[in-house]
Amino acid sequence: MNLKTPFSFLIIIIFIFFSACDSQNHKTENRVVIGISADVQTFNPLFAFSVDEGVITELLYLSLFDFRWNNEKGELDSYPMLAERWEWAPDSSHLKIFLRKDAFWTDGEQITSADVVFSFDVFSDPVVQSRMYGNFRNLYFDNENHINIKKTFTIISPYELQVNFPPSSIPSLDDLSSPVLPQHYLEKINREELATSESNLNPVSNGAYKLTGWDKNQAITLSADTNSFLFKDGMIAQLVFKIIPDYTSRILQLKKGELDMLELVKVEDVDEIKQVEDLRVTALSGREYDYIGWNNIDPVAYGKGKIIPNELFGNSRIRKALTFAVNRKEILEEYLQNYGQLAVTSVSPIFKSAYNNDIKPYDFNVDKAKDILTSEGWKDNNHDGVLEKDGNDFRFTLYYPAGNPLRDFASTVIRNNLKAVGIEMDVQTMELNTFIDNLVDKKMDAWMAAWYIPIPVDLKNYWYSDLEATPRNFVSYQNKEVDKIIERLETKISGEKRNELIKKFQAIIHEDEPVTFLYWTPDICAYNKKIKNINITPLGAIMHCWEWTFNQ
Repeated sequence: MNLKTPFSFLIIIIFIFFSACDSQNHKTENRVVIGISADVQTFNPLFAFSVDEGVITELLYLSLFDFRWNNEKGELDSYPMLAERWEWAPDSSHLKIFLRKDAFWTDGEQITSADVVFSFDVFSDPVVQSRMYGNFRNLYFDNENHINIKKTFTIISPYELQVNFPPSSIPSLDDLSSPVLPQHYLEKINREELATSESNLNPVSNGAYKLTGWDKNQAITLSADTNSFLFKDGMIAQLVFKIIPDYTSRILQLKKGELDMLELVKVEDVDEIKQVEDLRVTALSGREYDYIGWNNIDPVAYGKGKIIPNELFGNSRIRKALTFAVNRKEILEEYLQNYGQLAVTSVSPIFKSAYNNDIKPYDFNVDKAKDILTSEGWKDNNHDGVLEKDGNDFRFTLYYPAGNPLRDFASTVIRNNLKAVGIEMDVQTMELNTFIDNLVDKKMDAWMAAWYIPIPVDLKNYWYSDLEATPRNFVSYQNKEVDKIIERLETKISGEKRNELIKKFQAIIHEDEPVTFLYWTPDICAYNKKIKNINITPLGAIMHCWEWTFNQ
């Protein structure tokens, strides 16, 4: 019996096996695994409503321009992307855009001016109801907010087009920041059927990465597109978005090295993560703040078509007293461990050129709160521990969405704080969709929620007095002086004048205190130190990830 042949064969098999393993490991080493909490429903930026969908579709679909955060100024700088260059008319009445000629869709078709025009048409089509519907302010549009394509766009050549702006508009590159979509791929689909089309799950895209794998409820794999003009040797070959619904499991996998990046880390986990040698932690605040909403008007009367001040919260002095009564620092220190910072208005400190540094947060001051309440006629006449006025007790219910430990903690602190000044507050959690419906319909007197602020600064949607035109003005705040500032911001003014007006807006809001601004909550991101060239800014952690490489 010849033992050499099978032994040699075994050696060959072992060699091949380990070589294959080495090869496979080599292939998979050049990837970053990112933890996310839920699967996506679409890869089409038209309908990318969730945060994770937005992150992924922004990698798959590029825009005309590349916006980067300027930390010194606290504002956006613009750079070329699909647009190689652009030329403004001297009076800003139109903009000429010159497209790159080396930009292609993943099916090999070249990106042209027709794609750009088609994209704005479909994004603004009321039949489609995209996530950006109604947001195109400085373009020509009809009474259904559908962009008038003929008046707005002039196609000069496949790689040159002109965008025309209405005489009264104040255009900027931000008005043209929508992702560019493939006309040749999507125009075959009836627009009524776009939202449910299979094309949403099989994207023809144009980004630095393309979709190469989707194991539903498990992982989404994006691979570097070697045909992209953004492709460079050494860039990360794969981004794997691993779907892990349970937060504790995400943290465990991060610490075990099964994840390379995780956002929205809770403050209580930071110290343990910092003990892991391969991980780095960064914390940014300034994109999201928590607040207590005081309905400035009576919700019952509003439901009947009338606007009258809220009996409890219609007075700005009372709202200031409530802010004085709440120990926001205790929540910041005890629960948030001093990550984040106290909020003063809705204008974030990240907007350095527009932020009003002269305005300081209201202190926790029980005596001031009591003095204001007494001066406004609220007294404990029957000595039951609850203030009253005109026979009515100062009692209300604070609502907030269920499942948020920070707000569970904060509501307890707030309830105890207010009790100390003679105000009785009940707490009630609510299912998120019901909470949002009640918010939009202005049915609640008081609630606790968060705002994720837009970049650049947007004031009108949240603080303008026309409640029909600004449905996101949930507290129904109305101030004619603020209206004038917002209207002035919509005229052609210099950047310096704009910042001056925004600072003036902050001073008025601080005086009126339409809500109790609590704190800017931290966005804490943990990532593997092997990732090089990562730049985490208020725009997000994964922006410009095609520039990432691995430390050797």
